[in-house]
Amino acid sequence: ARQPKDFPPRTTDSTHGRAAQPNRLLDQPTPTQANRVWVSDITCLPLASGEWAYLCAYQDMASKQVVGWQVGAAMSEELVTTALQRALWAQLPTPGQLVHSDRGGQYCGNVYRQLLHEHGAVRSQSRRGECYDNAQAESLWSRLKTEVLELREWPVVANLADAQISIADYFD
Repeated sequence: ARQPKDFPPRTTDSTHGRAAQPNRLLDQPTPTQANRVWVSDITCLPLASGEWAYLCAYQDMASKQVVGWQVGAAMSEELVTTALQRALWAQLPTPGQLVHSDRGGQYCGNVYRQLLHEHGAVRSQSRRGECYDNAQAESLWSRLKTEVLELREWPVVANLADAQISIADYFD
């Protein structure tokens, strides 16, 4: 089996030139009820071919439940909007619900912003260079990679279809 590249691709490109939103979590108490704040991020998963698959997930900040996710071959706005649509189908947001992410261009696109607007959700983004602003989403990836990737022979999945199955099994 081919080994994945030594360095995974960067999953945040905040130099896209699109308008970012302020971090609205900074002045908020930690939510104690579900559907008040969702956090989102993208991570990369190694494939047996040496290529990468990309996983986007939305996690409820209070319940820690993953409410929507998507695996894809590209780190695109379509990846984050498909994951968001799955989250919206699973859990309707409360009015004014915050949806927090990093400053990546995928989270600044027109389709993504429109989808949030149509559902009355408010966009929030990490400050530039502050990975701790999205710590809960980063923690989800840490757990996933420890429990799924590091405990098995590397690499775990052969292709995108296998990645979808592995992630579905993990989140269920």
